[in-house]
Amino acid sequence: MASSSAGIVAGLTAAALATVGFLAWQAAAHVPADLAHRAGATQAPGIGATKAPRDRSRPDALPSGSGKGERVVYSVDDDRVWLVGADGTVRRTFTVTPGALDPSPGAYAVTSRANRITGTDGTPVEHVVRFATAQGLAIGFSAAVDGSTPAAGADVRTGAVRASRADGNALWDFATLGTRVVVIR
Repeated sequence: MASSSAGIVAGLTAAALATVGFLAWQAAAHVPADLAHRAGATQAPGIGATKAPRDRSRPDALPSGSGKGERVVYSVDDDRVWLVGADGTVRRTFTVTPGALDPSPGAYAVTSRANRITGTDGTPVEHVVRFATAQGLAIGFSAAVDGSTPAAGADVRTGAVRASRADGNALWDFATLGTRVVVIR
């Protein structure tokens, strides 16, 4: 009798594990596409740790594999930003000067904005558009009011990605709360 009870328990355990595995697979297959953007960074299809393909004859061309639809694309390797409209056309592209911390490649969403603040490096900045965190610091785009950029090799840890004032204005107008930000290599 004891061996038949053990067989029943083993059978029920196997059936329960199979059911849980199936339900987990089914749940993962039906996650809404925008759910990850609300929660933070995600690894979007085609966006990874490898460098996105580039058109060497046009260094300011939007890299392939940077997503679809309206978005801000930020290349941490090229220090360049593209503002991409819903139809996939580049509305503006410009170079930026990053701080000491880079966001990981992936898809994010704009989580907060500030018209004017003092940056973590003590510089007055405007049009701050935050989209990620790294090592406990916010990472976002901004423009220094005096037009300066973070000093290379500075000891101050900052997540600032500084643009010119004109480019910062364009980014501010484009990247409202919830706008997708795709970070690539």
